[in-house]
Amino acid sequence: MSNTKGVESARGVRSDVLPHTMDDDDERQALPGAAAAEFEALVRRQLELLGEEPDREGLVKTPLRVTKSLAWLTRGYGMSLDDVVGDGLFEEQHDNMVMVRDIELYSLCEHHLLPFFGRAHVAYIPNGKIVGLSKLPRIVDMFARRLQVQERLTSDIADAVCEVLRPHGVGVVIEAYHLCMMMRGVEKQNSKTITSALTGVFRDDARTREEFLRLAHGPASLG
Repeated sequence: MSNTKGVESARGVRSDVLPHTMDDDDERQALPGAAAAEFEALVRRQLELLGEEPDREGLVKTPLRVTKSLAWLTRGYGMSLDDVVGDGLFEEQHDNMVMVRDIELYSLCEHHLLPFFGRAHVAYIPNGKIVGLSKLPRIVDMFARRLQVQERLTSDIADAVCEVLRPHGVGVVIEAYHLCMMMRGVEKQNSKTITSALTGVFRDDARTREEFLRLAHGPASLG
């Protein structure tokens, strides 16, 4: 797959974004040469426009740090569904609900580039295949580590699980807090946004839907 200008296909692979891992103390650039230099220059200019002095001690390395930070926080653009799932698919005649709940997620709101964070609950009814349990959080991370709105993030995760497994149904619920509402704007500190995406039997069968929502919103049973 190669699309040097941005998102490719429904899986959203971008080849112009570097790497998937990065040491926070590593002084190497997080973006390739010219792109990193341009990004750092933009951050430096932002500091100037805010009335700051980019050459003072505390800000000298800020353009580099911001460049590396944003590359890390949006690393999902450089991931593909094939890479994330890998060989984690298994033939299995299990026909009951599989759920991984309370998956921590961190993303950036595409409207203000401010974080939103919370938990995702992901479930599916197998149709001859199951996926390694760790792959569901990895799918969540792949889409969360992009510029997002919570509504689209919820659907992206559900669509990806459907694509990988072709299950009888998928259910996704996300509960998140948005700093664009907490730090600015209406400044409401305790408001939580809940979104859901339901496919197949989760949408069409009331009992399956009720079981999923009860498990997703019920009290945690471990620790």
